[in-house]
Amino acid sequence: MTMPPRLRKAVLSTHVATSVGWLGAVVAYITLDLTAVTSRDVELVRGAYVAMELIVGYAIVPLALASVAVGIVNAVGTSWGLFQHYWVLVKLLLTLVATGVLLLETRTVHSLADSAATAVDPRDLPGSLPHSIGGLLLLLLILFLSIYKPRGLTRYGWRKQGEQRRQRTQAAVIER
Repeated sequence: MTMPPRLRKAVLSTHVATSVGWLGAVVAYITLDLTAVTSRDVELVRGAYVAMELIVGYAIVPLALASVAVGIVNAVGTSWGLFQHYWVLVKLLLTLVATGVLLLETRTVHSLADSAATAVDPRDLPGSLPHSIGGLLLLLLILFLSIYKPRGLTRYGWRKQGEQRRQRTQAAVIER
């Protein structure tokens, strides 16, 4: 089941936009996270934590969820398929892991923002750099897989490819 070319391009464009947006929002978040853990200015640290919560809630989480949903639609609606190529399957699994960790980490970010808003001195709060940098590295790996598309079919992909060859061969025999 493949999408018509116009729809395929629209879905692909939406997937690229949400994925790049997610990546950019993570970079902005890391900038704030670094500011929160390194700055000595109490109000700047307080503001960084509040802004981190806003970026997570209004940019990173929606873009991550949209990227997953549109990515699945894109894979299912193209010849790549969702389970035929290892790179697509690995990309899906890594994206699901990144999204799952992100959803769990949102509680921590919310807690940090609340603590920063109410604490007299928020400079001693721990930040979330390991998660945010790990998330960025994971997103860059997913980007790498999207661009380089390492070869390799799954067992399902081999079976599906064999079925398509048989169908083409039968159609050619019938035409003669």
